[in-house]
Amino acid sequence: MLNNISIVIIAKNADLTIEKSLKSVKEFDEVILYLNHSTDATESIAQRFKNVKIIHGEFMGFGETKNKASSYSSNDWILSLDSDEIITSKLLNELKELDLSDSSKVYALKMDDYFLGYKLKFRTEKKVRLYNRTKRKFDNNKVHENIIYNLGDKITLKNHFKHLHINTVNQTLEKTIRYTDISSNGKETCYFIVVIAKPTFAFFQAYILRLGFLNGWVGFVVAIANANDRYYKYLKRYVNCQHNRKKT
Repeated sequence: MLNNISIVIIAKNADLTIEKSLKSVKEFDEVILYLNHSTDATESIAQRFKNVKIIHGEFMGFGETKNKASSYSSNDWILSLDSDEIITSKLLNELKELDLSDSSKVYALKMDDYFLGYKLKFRTEKKVRLYNRTKRKFDNNKVHENIIYNLGDKITLKNHFKHLHINTVNQTLEKTIRYTDISSNGKETCYFIVVIAKPTFAFFQAYILRLGFLNGWVGFVVAIANANDRYYKYLKRYVNCQHNRKKT
């Protein structure tokens, strides 16, 4: 049933991973790649794949942009992927056997996270990624977007896909800047204790509650990276609050 599904990917400067991602979906008839002002080799890599349709457009936040990108597909069934995600052969075979007769259903895929090339143990997440655009869509969240659906309509598939989350140390810094800029834009945090408490809990959650310590040094680095993201997110919001107070 792959001919009834369109792959939709939004990307910007993703030449580290886009080739692996596109190779994993080469059996699909249509891949929509929505590019937002990429300045690296992402587009030239994508042009090598005959099933890829490249669209250029603006970034409006992750939720809204993914909905916009899906509007260019010729199929109503959408498999939404990020540019650093890879469909495994086992998952591909499972997708081929799906009965997609009920357009109200959504399908969750199990995600294995990779950090600097290391698979993170005890960290498999379930992500709703396959949906019918006539019935479902992403919310309008700028970051941490989700597909809107009724709880009883979710079906979880057995097999996994790979998320090449971070590939270089510099990428952790680049993603922190980009995501915290988006998530803090127009928002305020006026209590400095939040700037301290949020990253502290983020580290505890990643390292202890999610068993990151069982991943050795990689688990520690991931926990630090998560805390760093949270710190700059709420620091930027706190600075916004202070600037607005000065204006009044």
